[in-house]
Amino acid sequence: EAIMGKESRNKRGQGPDPRSIERRSAPSLLGLVQCAVLVMCITTTGLAADIAPTRFIAPNGMTVLVLEQHFLPIVEIHALIKAGAAQDPPEKAGVANVVASLLDEGTTTRSSRQLAEQIDFVGGSLAVQAGEDYTTASVRTLKKDIDLGFTLLADILQHPAFPKQEFERVRSQILGEITSDNDDPGHVAMKAFNQLVFQNHPYRWPVNGTEETLAKVTLADVQNFYAKEYLPNQVILTVVGDVTVDQATTLIQTYFGSWKKGVVQPRTVKKLATIDKKIVQLIEKDLTQSTIVIGHPGISRTNPDYYAVTVMNHVLGAGGFSSRLMDTIRDKQGLAYGITSHYDARALPGSFWINLQTRTETTNQAISGVLAEMKAIREAPVSDQELADAKAFLMGSFPLRLDSTSKLAHVLAQVEFFGLGFDYFSQYQKWIERVTKEDVQRVAKQYLDPQHYALVVVGNIAKAKVRH
Repeated sequence: EAIMGKESRNKRGQGPDPRSIERRSAPSLLGLVQCAVLVMCITTTGLAADIAPTRFIAPNGMTVLVLEQHFLPIVEIHALIKAGAAQDPPEKAGVANVVASLLDEGTTTRSSRQLAEQIDFVGGSLAVQAGEDYTTASVRTLKKDIDLGFTLLADILQHPAFPKQEFERVRSQILGEITSDNDDPGHVAMKAFNQLVFQNHPYRWPVNGTEETLAKVTLADVQNFYAKEYLPNQVILTVVGDVTVDQATTLIQTYFGSWKKGVVQPRTVKKLATIDKKIVQLIEKDLTQSTIVIGHPGISRTNPDYYAVTVMNHVLGAGGFSSRLMDTIRDKQGLAYGITSHYDARALPGSFWINLQTRTETTNQAISGVLAEMKAIREAPVSDQELADAKAFLMGSFPLRLDSTSKLAHVLAQVEFFGLGFDYFSQYQKWIERVTKEDVQRVAKQYLDPQHYALVVVGNIAKAKVRH
C-alpha cells in the first residue's frame, strides 16, 4: 500500500494477501511497456508533483476521482468500499473477507465462469480484496474495452448472487488456508502478537478470521454484511488512464447511477489500550529456530508525526541492509538472516513490531539486541549520514509507487480515504525532507517503548529459556 509504504497485508503484517480473489490474464508485454512508460514519465517530468485528479460526488453519494493519463490506451477502474475486517461482528471474524471473495463468484446475470471468461477474452484483469479498513474491487482493460470494464465492476458490486455452493466452497478453501497457516511459525507469532496488542479491538483478528470464528459464519451473515456495508455512499470510485473526465462521468452515471444510496452504519471507534508492562507469550513448536515478534501499539495514518516516524523507522529497521537492526543483529552478531521493523499505520492506530528468526540458543541474545537498538535510537540523535540516506531512499523511491495506472488508482483512493489531500503527491518528498535529527529522536522517544511491550516467541521454549 503505497500510502503506508508497504504491501497490502492480510493477517496484520504477514505479507501480501493470498486470499485476494483475482481474475488475471498472463503478464503481457503491454503491462511491461506500461510500467516502463509511466516510470519514465514520472521520473523525468516530475509527474508525481502534477497528479491532480478531478473529484466530485455523484447523486447517489459515491465519491468519484478521475485522473486522465493518456500515455497508453489503458484504463483502471478502482472501487474502495469503506468496510473491511474491522467491521466484522466480533464472534464472526472473517465475514468481510468472505463477502469480498464471493463478489466475483457469480452475479444475478453472470456465473463465475462467465465473469472470468469475459475479462480474460479482452486481456484484462478483475480483482477483489478485503483488508482491515476497507475492501477494494478493481478492473483494468484497454481503452476500447472500457464499457466491459464498467459493466463487470458494476455488476459484481451491485448484483452479487452469493450462490450457496460457492459460499460453502470459498469458506472451506479459506478454512484450509488457515489450517495451513498454523504450520507457519511466522503466522502463528503474528496472530498471537495481534491478540496481545489489540485486545478487545477490531484489529485483533486476522482478515480471514480464525477456524473458530469462520465456522460460525453463515450465508445470511454474508448477505447481511453486504446489504449494510456495500452502499454507493460508502464507495470511492477512482478512474485512471486514457479516458476524459466527461467520458468517465457519463460511464459512471450509466453503470452506477441506479445504485441507491443507503444509511451508513455508525462506526464505533475503540481506543487502543496501552501496554503498561511486559506481556510475554511463549508458544511451543519443535523447531531449531525461535521466531520472535516484539512490539506495541503504534500510530494511525493521519498522525502528524507519520513522516518523522517513517524516517526513524527506516533507520531503525525498515531500511534493509542499511538499517541499524540489520547491521547489529545480522552483520555484527550473526544472530539472524533478516530482521525488520514495521509501523502498521491504518485508519485507527495500528501496531509497531520487529520480527526475526534466530537459533534457539541465541533467543535471549537476539531479544536483548533488539531492545538495545530501540533504546539507542531514543537516547542519541541519528547520524547525519543515516538521516541523509533514509531521506534519499524514501524520496527517491516515491515515484516507483506510482508507476502504473493500477498503483496510481490505489494510492489516489487511499489519499481520499485517509483525507490526506491531493497535495500529497507534490508535498510527500518535502515532508520527508523537512524531518530533522531532533524530530527522529523525539518520535523515537514518543512512539518506541523498550520497557513496555508484547513479546511472542514460537519455538523450542524449554531450550530457548526466554528470560525477558
